[in-house]
Amino acid sequence: MIRGMVKFAGSSLISSFTPFDSVLLKKHRRFSVNSFFKNSNNPRSLSTCTQNIILHTKAEMVASQYLPPWFSVAPMMDWTDNHYRTLARLISKHAWLYTEMLAAETIIYQQGNLDRFLAFSPEQHPIVLQIGGSNLDNLAKATELANAYNYDEINLNCGCPSPKVAGHGCFGVSLMLDPKFVGEAMSVIAANTNVPVSVKCRIGVDDHDSYNQLCDFIYKVSSLSPTRHFIIHSRKALLNGISPAENRTIPPLKYEYYYALLRDFPDLTFTLNGGINTVDEVNAALRKGAHHVMVGRAAYQNPWYTLGHVDTAIYGAPSSGLTRRQVVEKYQIYGDAILGTYGNNRPHVRDVMKPLLHFFHSEPGNGLFKRKADAAFQTCKTVKSFLEETIVAIPDSVLDSPIEEAPRGREDLFADVHDLLPPPYKAREQEVLYAY
Repeated sequence: MIRGMVKFAGSSLISSFTPFDSVLLKKHRRFSVNSFFKNSNNPRSLSTCTQNIILHTKAEMVASQYLPPWFSVAPMMDWTDNHYRTLARLISKHAWLYTEMLAAETIIYQQGNLDRFLAFSPEQHPIVLQIGGSNLDNLAKATELANAYNYDEINLNCGCPSPKVAGHGCFGVSLMLDPKFVGEAMSVIAANTNVPVSVKCRIGVDDHDSYNQLCDFIYKVSSLSPTRHFIIHSRKALLNGISPAENRTIPPLKYEYYYALLRDFPDLTFTLNGGINTVDEVNAALRKGAHHVMVGRAAYQNPWYTLGHVDTAIYGAPSSGLTRRQVVEKYQIYGDAILGTYGNNRPHVRDVMKPLLHFFHSEPGNGLFKRKADAAFQTCKTVKSFLEETIVAIPDSVLDSPIEEAPRGREDLFADVHDLLPPPYKAREQEVLYAY
């Protein structure tokens, strides 16, 4: 741990876990900052200064409840759903969790079925809702509908390169080409929620990839809205010719852009994302001055050894002695409680057990466990029966051992990053003024 020491409650997450069917977090009344401002639902009626005061108050209210997001799990489509987040929270008490991206239109059109998309158990706090969209009215309405579920932050997706999202200039990373709109969108979102707002983006799009162009985006969005937190995926996006998977590997990582943003925008908060796979590498980034760090696929594909070290190695909490058997037992309670609650027998066993298929990554018995899982999916109707059929493949020594030493990271990942910083950014204020 490289941050200040923090005192922790003695009770463990395992002992306090509440089964999903006993409480869904929704319609919980939160003190409304915006209620003090008669016209706060209209962002153009508030000065930028007033909006910033409101947002700062919101941020302080959230920050007082949880430890900072020094470590967060990235929003990932089809992966960071309610089931995965439940498993993740059983492993780490302090990691910040993000939903998978939800389109604003989905939230609006599913008003009669919102629990399926937005409900979560209170143990998942702190949790951030990521939304996507390019229609201001829909973003406002979706944000308003989400308020009933008590998320801790609302994030706008300006980084997804998928053709389904960014194609035809729809939303996702294509929004980076229109910072004026993003500023308006963030003002609308902030005016319709009582929690902080943030933007997740890349460092560039296609040939719009210079450091100054990235800074123009950050400067304009933060000047035109109360946004004070940006999550920076340190690769640019290529919208034509490569797949979303290739967009995570082909464009080179430029961590120097992220660290230059810390220098040039000292009044903003930035989270580093992209290419970071271990807690060791997270701490290396923090030692170099990163405010916060976000990890994606490593937290999903190897949850035990990634999330299992977050509380101790990053937040300085004492070891809980947690074992995988304890996690599986608690997850089974959740799984059987949620089966069929969405209607039409959804979610089914395969949906609920999907995150657990990575739980024994690289351990003895993992291959046999997955083969048994393939067969069990054909016959098992409950999570309990599924686990009875499959867990026998995993040795007791794996199930009952507390987490071992964290995997080592790349020691030189950020070694010379401060020697590579681009020249300081000089804001072109006339362009921002023109954007109004």
